[in-house]
Amino acid sequence: MKNHPEAEHLKCEMHFDCYKVNDVMIQTFNVDTPCQTVEDLTNGVVMSQVLQKIDPAYFDDNWLNRIKTEVGDNWRLKISNLKKILKGILDYNHEILGQQINDFTLPDVNLIGEHSDAAELGRMLQLILGCAVNCEQKQEYIQAIMMMEESVQHVVMTAIQELMSKESPVSAGNDAYVDLDRQLKKTTEELNEALSAKEEIAQRCHELDMQVAALQEEKSSLLAENQILMERLNQSDSIEDPNSPAGRRHLQLQTQLEQLQEETFRLEAAKDDYRIRCEELEKEISELRQQNDELTTLADEAQSLKDEIDVLRHSSDKVSKLEGQVESYKKKLEDLGDLRRQVKLLEEKNTMYMQNTVSLEEELRKANAARGLIPLGSQESSDSLAAEIVTPEIREKLIRLQHENKMLKINQEGSDNEKIALLQSLLDDANLRKNELETEN
Repeated sequence: MKNHPEAEHLKCEMHFDCYKVNDVMIQTFNVDTPCQTVEDLTNGVVMSQVLQKIDPAYFDDNWLNRIKTEVGDNWRLKISNLKKILKGILDYNHEILGQQINDFTLPDVNLIGEHSDAAELGRMLQLILGCAVNCEQKQEYIQAIMMMEESVQHVVMTAIQELMSKESPVSAGNDAYVDLDRQLKKTTEELNEALSAKEEIAQRCHELDMQVAALQEEKSSLLAENQILMERLNQSDSIEDPNSPAGRRHLQLQTQLEQLQEETFRLEAAKDDYRIRCEELEKEISELRQQNDELTTLADEAQSLKDEIDVLRHSSDKVSKLEGQVESYKKKLEDLGDLRRQVKLLEEKNTMYMQNTVSLEEELRKANAARGLIPLGSQESSDSLAAEIVTPEIREKLIRLQHENKMLKINQEGSDNEKIALLQSLLDDANLRKNELETEN
């Protein structure tokens, strides 16, 4: 049958849709089996799960169990599954939906199972989508299709419209025709099951043939190895003959064995010598470590003594400075003794001046008293007497003595203050040096 150009265009669109079928199956029908590529659909497992989602009552567990899940790369089992699915789709359209698909090229399951033909797979998916949009839950599936990507939605809707244009209602027949149709369906199912069993048996026979071939190959290999070992065993009988190849090889191996034994003895002797030498070196290392520890201890003690010497040297320098200060203080004390002697002389001189002053004041007082006793008439004689008693020399001497007495008092007070301040300073310095020496010691 020659395909229409519109059908060829639809075929290309369905081929394009096969590469997006993962989203269609997962988003629309929520299948459990992973579907990543077109090859994942060719075994029919995903298709059967989708059909059960569409109508669980018709495509029940008994029908689903007839679909082989572990098919691997066996294209015969894939074709068997696809035939069951195609027959189930056609029966569902006829019995449940009451529709007959006319003028629609059915998918070639052989091309799908053996060559993963995308165009034929698209026709199979087109039939499944036709079941989905005509079942009782069609509104749910149509809504899910409308939520898909626009390009996928266009391809799916075009495929559904093309399929629906090929469907026609099934005409009612007589009961005999219905019974005959049921018997034919049952016979066809039994035939398909027998064919599936035959294919499984053929596959199993093929696997057993491969196992037999592998075992035969292994048997041949073991026989060849056994033959080689027997030949070697026959040659071993002539080992004692030095002229035979085996005998010469035996002598050569014995010579090598003796050489290796001698080399082993020599190496063992050298090993013993090295072990003794190693023990001696370990002993020397232990002694050197002990000496090193002792020298380290002595070095630490020497460093400590050096630090103490530096401290004592610094203290000695301070002592030398303090001794110089003490000598200077001694000189100052000697100068202070001279000052004390001078002060004492001045005090004695001041005492003498005071006595002279007192004596002169006493004489002056007596003179004044005598002057008061003289009558007024004899005033001139009294003045003359006073003038005679207090002569200019006495008055000058009196004034000079008073001035010296005053100056001595001032000098004595200043000298006493200076001596007190000097002695207090010397005492403070001596106490400070004493405290420093006590702290350093």
